[in-house]
This record gives sequence, C-alpha cells and structure tokens, in this order.
Amino acid sequence: MHTAKWTIDLFLFEDGPHTRAEAVLRTGLGTELRSVGAARRNPSDPEVPEIGDELAVCRALNGLVHDLMESTIADIEANSPGRRPTIDVDEPVRPG
Repeated sequence: MHTAKWTIDLFLFEDGPHTRAEAVLRTGLGTELRSVGAARRNPSDPEVPEIGDELAVCRALNGLVHDLMESTIADIEANSPGRRPTIDVDEPVRPG
C-alpha cells in the first residue's frame, strides 16, 4: 500500500476592496504548484471580507486543479509514448 501526504497552503492578502489568494500544493516528493486568485468588492457592496476571501480562494484552487490536471496529463504522456491520455475530469469518485 502506498501512503503519501500532500499539503495545500492558502495565503490571503487584502488591500481595501481587493483580495488576493495564493494556493500552494506541495507533494511528498518535492513537487510544488502555485496558483493565484483574486476578487474585488464592488464599492456599493457592504464590507464583508470573508466573501472576498472565499471567492479569491475558489479561484486560486480552481487554477491549482487545472495546473495539476495539466501536469498529470504531461506525466502520463511522458510515461506512455505514442498514446494521448483520455481523462474524464468529470468522472465522479466513488467511495470504496
């Protein structure tokens, strides 16, 4: 059985109506992926910093998912010469 620990760190930066989130994925083998997400509060909206945080984090994590999928596809291609991988990114994970 293979067991590994990966970590995702989220860093949030707020400057007035602007919020920036940085998501950093670190694998147990030293691979690191980073993605940034941003949000901007409309001047007419009430100040609820958590909403900007949530949106910026969602965008950063979404970018991280995209980058990880691209990295995975590249790894499959490198280890399967002559084959283009077919990956259904929407395939549900079934508990098992």
